[in-house]
Amino acid sequence: MTDRAHVNFYDVVLKPDPSRTVVRPFEPGYPKGFDGGRTRTDETVEMIRNLDEEELNRQLVGVTASLDENHRDVDATLMRRFGEIADRIPDPESLSPEQQRLIGAYFSQEYAYEAAALFNPSAVPHPDQTGLPDGTVRLVLSLRGVGEGHVSSVTSRTGVWTPGGDLTIDDPGSTSVPPIIVPRGDDDGAVHLDCGGSRSISETVLFPTLPSQRQGIEDMRLVRFVEDDGEVTYYGTYTAFSGAEARSELLSTADFKSFEMRALTGDVASAKGMALFPRRIDGRYVTLGRQDNKNIWLNVSKDLLHWTGGSKLIEPRYPWEFVQMGNCGSPIEIDEGWLVLTHGVGTVRNYCIGACLLDRRDPSKLLARTPRPVLAPSPHERDGYVPNVVYSCGALLSGRTMLLPYAVADSFSAFGSLSIDNLLACME
Repeated sequence: MTDRAHVNFYDVVLKPDPSRTVVRPFEPGYPKGFDGGRTRTDETVEMIRNLDEEELNRQLVGVTASLDENHRDVDATLMRRFGEIADRIPDPESLSPEQQRLIGAYFSQEYAYEAAALFNPSAVPHPDQTGLPDGTVRLVLSLRGVGEGHVSSVTSRTGVWTPGGDLTIDDPGSTSVPPIIVPRGDDDGAVHLDCGGSRSISETVLFPTLPSQRQGIEDMRLVRFVEDDGEVTYYGTYTAFSGAEARSELLSTADFKSFEMRALTGDVASAKGMALFPRRIDGRYVTLGRQDNKNIWLNVSKDLLHWTGGSKLIEPRYPWEFVQMGNCGSPIEIDEGWLVLTHGVGTVRNYCIGACLLDRRDPSKLLARTPRPVLAPSPHERDGYVPNVVYSCGALLSGRTMLLPYAVADSFSAFGSLSIDNLLACME
């Protein structure tokens, strides 16, 4: 057995960028318990109605010039926001298009969704692998961006990786585009999101849209899921946090241009950190979970959206895991079994990354695990929003080499690569 896995580190670092913003709803209001006689909505709209034409146009020019720097289709964005509040405005049809756009601006705000942190990355193969040299992989990264008020969103990057060679992350550009909720008449419980306004995957930002997500969409674990008939769907399990309660939800997409969000149900779904296996096993869906906040659990279901029960799979054994264990993304299938990256929490709440191997036919069987961390907080990379943490939400495999994107101190993201053979040799 090798003493410890060898990680090759890349110079690529993704740090939070406060210039990346989305336009989100805003609504002024009086403090709770204060009766102003009228709503702030009514008062604000009346003041806009009373502006003369010259001042109205001056305000519109100013707000458009400001938003044009980082956003496209500004007029349509403002009109869409006006439409969202029109039912609370007396006689909205009497307002001119200019007044409607300005009202939309007053009831919006620009939000720097990754100003504070950009971390907990997850990687999957890009849907388009054409035009690449042999042995090179195009990838999609999801990351957790945190802005004012510690609200979490899902942002994305694309890039190209050559195992044993270079890693390049594409410049995401200056424009960020939140999805548009598309009404559907099927009433299947899904929220349908259209990201057609994005010109690249990196422009799309999944900003909280549902009451269950009011405080954030956290720690997306992406997986390329292949059905028995070969159909491919990209799923992402994530934690929706309302500010009071957390629950697991599921994102699905075939192309990263449109998405569906659904709540997961059952007692397992009330916990954080679910990770979906990349295919069915014996006709059933399988996830890893952390429903007791201590151990890694194995969950099996015929229904992708409903999860109950589960069985304890891996318990803390080594000192760096004594407080808590969990997965660091979806299991990866290799010839030897299911390779799972894990996290362990130890002294002074240090988060380290380890790994284990599960039986390929029966993942309830633990075959081996790393007695020492694969990756631990470095003396040079331990300070940040939450110190002493390295963490990942999903690695990418090519051949016998793994790309490991990981977060440092809940602040920024970095990258390493590992040999699968070397990693297995470290297990006992």
